[in-house]
Amino acid sequence: MKAISRRLPSGAVIPLITRSRILPTYIRTHRQYRQISSLQFTIPSSSSSSSHPPNLVTTTSPAKPHFKKILIANRGEIACRIIRTARKLGVKTVAVFSEADKGCIHVQMADEAYCIGPAPSSESYLNIDKILAVATATGAEAIHPGYGFLSESSVFAERIKDAGLVFIGPPTSAIKSMGSKRESKEIMTAAGVPCVPGYHGADQSPSALFKGAEQTAYPLLIKPTHGGGGKGMRIVRDPKSFEDELISAKREAIKSFSNDEVLLERWLEKPRHVEVQVFADTFGNTVALAERDCSVQRRHQKIIEEAPAPGLSPELKKDFAEKAVAAAKAVNYVGAGTVEFIMDAETGEYFFMEMNTRLQVEHPVTEMVTGIDLVEWQLSVAAGNSLPLTQDQIPCNGHAFEARIYAERPESNFLPDAGRLLHTKAPVNVPHRLETGFWEGDEISSYYDPMISKLIVHGPDRSSALSLLRSALGEYQVVGPSTNIEFLKSVAGHEVFASGPVETSFVPTYQTDLFPPRHIPTEVLAQAALYLTLRSENAHQVLSDGPWSRLVNRRFGDEVIKEYKIDDHLIKLKYVDQGYMISIDSEDWINIPSSQLNQEGIELISEIENDHVRSTIIPVASSGHGHGRSGEEKLHIFASSSHYIVNYQPTLLEDPSLSTSTSNGNNQDKLVSPMPATVIEVKVKSGDEVRENQVLVVLESMKMEISIRASKDGVVGEVNVEKGKVVQEGEVLVELAKQ
Repeated sequence: MKAISRRLPSGAVIPLITRSRILPTYIRTHRQYRQISSLQFTIPSSSSSSSHPPNLVTTTSPAKPHFKKILIANRGEIACRIIRTARKLGVKTVAVFSEADKGCIHVQMADEAYCIGPAPSSESYLNIDKILAVATATGAEAIHPGYGFLSESSVFAERIKDAGLVFIGPPTSAIKSMGSKRESKEIMTAAGVPCVPGYHGADQSPSALFKGAEQTAYPLLIKPTHGGGGKGMRIVRDPKSFEDELISAKREAIKSFSNDEVLLERWLEKPRHVEVQVFADTFGNTVALAERDCSVQRRHQKIIEEAPAPGLSPELKKDFAEKAVAAAKAVNYVGAGTVEFIMDAETGEYFFMEMNTRLQVEHPVTEMVTGIDLVEWQLSVAAGNSLPLTQDQIPCNGHAFEARIYAERPESNFLPDAGRLLHTKAPVNVPHRLETGFWEGDEISSYYDPMISKLIVHGPDRSSALSLLRSALGEYQVVGPSTNIEFLKSVAGHEVFASGPVETSFVPTYQTDLFPPRHIPTEVLAQAALYLTLRSENAHQVLSDGPWSRLVNRRFGDEVIKEYKIDDHLIKLKYVDQGYMISIDSEDWINIPSSQLNQEGIELISEIENDHVRSTIIPVASSGHGHGRSGEEKLHIFASSSHYIVNYQPTLLEDPSLSTSTSNGNNQDKLVSPMPATVIEVKVKSGDEVRENQVLVVLESMKMEISIRASKDGVVGEVNVEKGKVVQEGEVLVELAKQ
C-alpha cells in the first residue's frame, strides 16, 4: 500500500495546534497496523467479512454529490462509526485526537489525523479554534460532531458556518431551542406535545427554585436545562436535602455543559423511557424511524436499549411518532435527532422530556430494524439532498438490542474505572455487531466517558434477539479495568426483563437479583490449579528442553502433592498415571484424566470426571496497592459463559489465616478514594464533628461527582487532601480521630 503522509498542506499555518505534525505512521489497514484482538466492529458470517453494519442499505443516488472530505470532531467508537460510512461513500476523513488518544483506532482509520492538545477535553476535543484550524488547513468541507463534546453546541455550529464549512447537524436555531430544556418545553407545549409538570422558569434564584420545588411537590427531579447523559440530574425525595442536591447538580452542570441553569420536574415512580428517532431535510420532509425503549438505566444513563419498544399498541406507537415529528417540525429541524418521552408505566400517560439534536449512542438498534445507515443519511442531507424514503417506505423488521460495555464497578454503585485493556475477545459464535474505539492494549482514560464498546444483536423477534444478546455477552471477554459485563448478563437473564417492558427503576428494584452472591464452582477452582501446574511445567520445559523436562514435578516411586492457596481455598493436586487428582479443602479427590494448555498459554481444556471443561485464563499480577498484596496474582477465568476472578497466593504452604489483609482500606476511621480522581471540594477540617453519612469530600472522575461520606459519627482527625489535588485509588482522604 502506498504510504500517505499525514501532514498539513504545504504552507498551511495552524498556530493553535499543539503539534503541527501528527503521528509518523502511515495509513494502514487494521491487520497491517496491529493484529486485531477482540474489540472491533465484528459481524461473524460464513459468507461475508464486511466492515460496515449489516443490511444497511445504500439508498437512491443523491442528486447532489457527497462531500469530498469531512472532519470528525470526536473520538472513540463514534468516530470509527462515521469513518466506516464515509469510506463506503468514498468520502475522505480527517480525525483529531488528544495526546492521550494518539494510538486509538480512529486515529489509524482516518485518512489524516492531527493532535489538537493534551488529554483534558477543554484543551482538545472542546477547543473550537483548534478544530476549525485543522478543518480549514486540510480542506475539509464539513464537520461531523458525533455525540457528546461539541455535538449540541450552537456556538460550535455557528462558528463552523462562519468559517464557510457545513455543520453535519441541525440549524443553530434548533440547537438553541432544544438545547434549553426550559425553552424546549415552552415550544412543545405550544405545538401540542405534552410536557412533564414542574418548574421551568428562567428565574434561577434559590428562592424561586425553592418555591418551584414546593409547587412541583416531592419526589422531584433536578435536571440541567442544557446537556444530557444523566449528568447533573438529582432525584430529591426529602425537602431537607434539596439545597445540597441543588448545589451539587448546578456544579456538575456548569462543568459538563458550561451552564448551570436547572429545571424541576415531577418524578414518576414507575416511568418508562421511550424515544423516537426522527430525521428531517431542508425541503420540509420529516419522518420517524420507529421508537426505542431505553428504560434500563443506572445513574440516569442508559445501559441496554432496544427497538422497537415492547408492549406498545399500534395506536400508541403511531401517536409517539406523530408527536415526535410535530416536535421536530416545531423548530424547523434538519438532520438526525431523537425526541425523548417519559411514560407512566401504570397509566400509559406520557410527556415530552427533551430532544437530543444529534445522533444518539443507541442509534444502531434503529439501523438494525430499519436497515438504514443513519450516518449516510446525515451526510446526504447535510450535502443538500432530500430524504430518500417517505414515512410509508420506512420498515421495521425484527427486534434489536444494544448493550453498552462500560469500564465501571457495578458492585460499587457503578463507579467508573480506568486502566489498560490487557485482554479482549469478542464473541465468535453469535451474529452480532460490535462497535468500539479501542485495541487490546489501549488505555481506558479517566479523562473521558468510560464506555469501552457497544454490543448489538438483531433477531426476528424480541425473544430471539434477547437470546442472542445473552449468548454474545456470555462469550465477550475483557480483562483490565473492571467492566459491567457480568451485570449486563444478570439484566438480560432476568425473568422480568425477559417478560417485556420494564421501568427506569428496574435496576434498584431488582438489586438483589442483579447482584447475586458469587460462588466459585468446584470445576473453576480445579481449572485454576491445573492452569498453574501446566504453566509451571511449560516454563520448565522452555528452560530445559529435553525428553524428561515435562517430568519435573513427578517422582518415581514417590507421591508428589502440590498445594495452591486460591482465595480462601486450599487446593491439593497430585499426579497419577493418567492425569491428575485434585482435592479442594480436603474434600474427596476429583479425577482429572487429561488437561491441556494451548501454545499461547491461556486456553485450557480439561476432562474433569466425565465432563469436558474449556476455560480461558488470564493472569494479572498484583501491584501490591489497594486491596491486593505484592506477589499475588489475580486469575481471570472465563468458563461456562461466566467471568470468575480468583486470587492466587504463591506461597504453597501459607497459613490460611494470613489470606485476609488487614490493610485493605475497610477501616471505618479512614476514608479513601474509590478510584483515580480530582478533589473538587473539601467540606471539613481537622477537629470538626461529623455525623454518619455526612459529605466530607467531593471528587470528580470521568465528569461524574463522587461524594465521600462519613461511615459513622465522629471527629475529623487529619485531612490529607485539598481542592484540586489528583488522588489515586485507595489514597486516604480523611481520617477520623480514634475514640
